[in-house]
Amino acid sequence: MKFTTSLSSLFVLLLAQQALASPLTFGSGVAVGGKNGAAAPPGQVSSSAAAASSAPAKAASSAPAAASSAPAKAASTAAAATAVASAAAPPAASASAAASSSAAPAQASSAASNSSDPQSSLTLDPKVIATGFENDGQDVPTAGQVASLTSSNNFINFCLTVPNLPITNGLQVKTGSCNPAPMGVIAATTNMPSSKFQFPTNGDTIQSNTPFTISMAISHLETGFFVNANENYFAAPQFVNGAGDIQGHSHVVIELLTALDQTAATDPTRFAFFKGLNDKAANGVLTADVTNGLPAGVYRLASINTAANHQPVLVAVAQHGSLDDMVYFTVADNATATAATPAAIKGANTGGKPGVQGGFAQPNKQNNNNNNNQNKAQQNNNNQKNAQQNNHGNNAIQQPGNGFRGGFFGGGFKVKRNALNRM
Repeated sequence: MKFTTSLSSLFVLLLAQQALASPLTFGSGVAVGGKNGAAAPPGQVSSSAAAASSAPAKAASSAPAAASSAPAKAASTAAAATAVASAAAPPAASASAAASSSAAPAQASSAASNSSDPQSSLTLDPKVIATGFENDGQDVPTAGQVASLTSSNNFINFCLTVPNLPITNGLQVKTGSCNPAPMGVIAATTNMPSSKFQFPTNGDTIQSNTPFTISMAISHLETGFFVNANENYFAAPQFVNGAGDIQGHSHVVIELLTALDQTAATDPTRFAFFKGLNDKAANGVLTADVTNGLPAGVYRLASINTAANHQPVLVAVAQHGSLDDMVYFTVADNATATAATPAAIKGANTGGKPGVQGGFAQPNKQNNNNNNNQNKAQQNNNNQKNAQQNNHGNNAIQQPGNGFRGGFFGGGFKVKRNALNRM
């Protein structure tokens, strides 16, 4: 009896060894095992192959067990037989076993591609194909206009055209990258963001090395939406709220200039201060504390309004006002004695205030008011003198023209001299 059992075990072991020595070829053309030890691609190795590869270990363990225990022999024999049966299973059975493995990336990808959820499917839905992308725009040629890139599949594989660049993948790649994320929801013209600095304003002069707070009014940007800039940079499309305003946040950056009338382009990699404004705006105003102040010099301050994933905001039309603001200001060791001059800032914004010349700092408003009062008093004195002189001379003149303040007398315009002085 023992001899018969040993022969049966030996026969099974020989069958298992032969099965492992010959590659198993499935209907998909993928070979598993064989003398070359070639491994199948991830997700295509079935559980039967794994069972077959474990057969030598089981067989080896059955040899010592045969010397001490018949039940152990029977168990080892059954295991080996199972391995051989699995290895000889038809392709359909092997594929079924492979599909049961949740760790196989290829199978997971296949499941995703067949998903009924369009946001997890790997297939482009025909309903979102932009057929206009197939037009290069040259049907209406304009001098200097270049042809657009075209695509019939929404540029879904565009980054394959630049194999030398890595996928952005949510990272800030300083050497450049290719980003496959779509642009997303484009804000309507009625929801275009806008910002305006309240402090410092254009032409202001502030004390050097003294803390100050930047304040900026913001509209049509629902602030307080920002993602992890180290892991989700440009990693999702722009989106808007129920009112159509972009959900995002802003930034402020201060750059040192050589002069207020500098005309050379600046270096964007160099800046004196930068801060992301991640909080929600309070009453439509964002703030940033410059806790250490700035050294003496001339600077420009700019806003950078962005969507949640840090991409610049996108709006519906090409022709629009600036979505950001920029001002120029001076930092001085003695701020009360320093002011921007008309030669330094040309054509600055007046902020819509009548009679105010924009961009020129007025460090001492009290002195200006005094000067204005003195000028008015002097003008009144001159008017009184002119009136007295007019009383001693001719009281009226004939004036054939028009455009003067005076009464109409007879056939022409008669304007009193003192009326001319009041103009």
